[in-house]
Amino acid sequence: QALSEIAGMGGGGGDLQEMRSRPLTERRVDMHGFCNPSDFQRSPYLSARGNIANIFRGSTEEGYKAYHADKYDEDKNPNGIINFGTSENKLCFDLMSKRLTQTDMNLMEPPLLQYPDWKGHMFLREEVARFLTYYCKAPAPLKAENVIVLNGCGSLFSALATVLCDPGEAVLIATPFYGGITQSVFLYGNVKLVYAYLDSKITGTSTRPFQLTVEKLEKALQDARAEGVTVRALILLNPQNPLGDIYSLSELRDYLEFAKRHELHVIVDEIYMLSVFDESATFHSVLGMDRLPDPQRTHVMWGISKDFAVSGIRFGTLYTENQDVANAVASLCYFHGVCGPVQHKVAQLLRDRDWINQVYLRANHARLKAAHTYVTDELKTLGVPFLNRNAGFFVWIDFRKYLRTGTFEEEMLLWRRFLDNKVLLSCGKAFECSEPGWFRIIFADKTHRLQLGMQRIRKVLEEREQEILAEEKEQPCQSDQDGKADSTDEVIFVSRHQEPTCASSSNLGDLIGLLQQQMRSSDWLQKNTAEQFA
Repeated sequence: QALSEIAGMGGGGGDLQEMRSRPLTERRVDMHGFCNPSDFQRSPYLSARGNIANIFRGSTEEGYKAYHADKYDEDKNPNGIINFGTSENKLCFDLMSKRLTQTDMNLMEPPLLQYPDWKGHMFLREEVARFLTYYCKAPAPLKAENVIVLNGCGSLFSALATVLCDPGEAVLIATPFYGGITQSVFLYGNVKLVYAYLDSKITGTSTRPFQLTVEKLEKALQDARAEGVTVRALILLNPQNPLGDIYSLSELRDYLEFAKRHELHVIVDEIYMLSVFDESATFHSVLGMDRLPDPQRTHVMWGISKDFAVSGIRFGTLYTENQDVANAVASLCYFHGVCGPVQHKVAQLLRDRDWINQVYLRANHARLKAAHTYVTDELKTLGVPFLNRNAGFFVWIDFRKYLRTGTFEEEMLLWRRFLDNKVLLSCGKAFECSEPGWFRIIFADKTHRLQLGMQRIRKVLEEREQEILAEEKEQPCQSDQDGKADSTDEVIFVSRHQEPTCASSSNLGDLIGLLQQQMRSSDWLQKNTAEQFA
């Protein structure tokens, strides 16, 4: 049934009103562009489930494949694609390669080459418990018996969805969010996602763009239940990908109390917890709370791929006090285990507290901050709004002024244009963002790639700006877009989204375009900073 519904649907276009007006069941089957029904041809060699997996792709997968077929290399392929789309830290290879090749890493004993406890070797689980106790600031020592080890957090999402939900049931999550979760919970478990839509506009009790509130969670949950959808769990990303938000203790408590009221499990993904790179921001782990509202339904995951810049080493860990959940997930660890020698290396890494604190984290945070500053300074020079956050590897950017009509089709065209100009970004559609025109850029990369990538982005944006000016001369504007960013310190530099100019004011549009070009081609912005004026 799902296969026939997907095959009968159109592409993922439209706007926010159209998206929200569609029934929840229809929205979840369409998967918002992760599959491409227009190109669908059913394979006689696959089951219905296999056919769904075969077409379960979108801009994320398409861009990832294009990048691997044409990777940028400073010497071998200087015209290749620069990857600002995949969330990886490429700043610390020197530190990690040196640490992972030291002599203490090279132990080889019989137990490491034999089948382990499917929850992971006890020596590793004990080390993970000590590590999380320290870095999550747990009020009491965490227990190794509550730790499970798998080959990455994608596997953890898949396993948790399978053991907490029945096929066709749903998990609640706020958009925009890391789109890989959609595949993780759906492909094996046939579990769907229910969306609590967040907006750039600051309304109601919100104090910042894209703020998650209990009211928005309540509305999404009630809408789903009104359509007969059973929601079993809530997913929280903290720090949040792609926004970079860090939840306060009071916000975390509110979300957990909401889940308790409705008897929902809470899956808390804290995979960027050590990638908060500015001292002005403070991360609070759920495991550091004095009291969990519902400890038997609270499950925390973390891994080394982000915080230790080793996404090629597949390691993720789950901490849960619920032994029924732990044992059910452990049954699936047979399919998602971590090999013995890697478990040893990870344990050695996590126990080296002095190196982590004195060497790695200091250098990593300084490098992340410098790279973030470079990219955001470039965005300010371009006059592009963005959310100014201090966690993760990404900046959430507002490219809506480069969309003439403000649709997801136009967003996809802009995404392809970046790719054609050999720079891979992630468009908002890949994160189920409700407003067309938002993009995520990864900044955790070496300076020479950041410089070249930003040059390519600038080229596309300047060409697009000239095209829009030319189009506006030829025809009056048709619509007044909704969902513009409010004027706020949270959206930096150009905080109010510019309205499309109508034909009657085309001369003003030309003048604005000319002034923007002149400002970009001069060093006026660099010389005349707010600090100097002050």
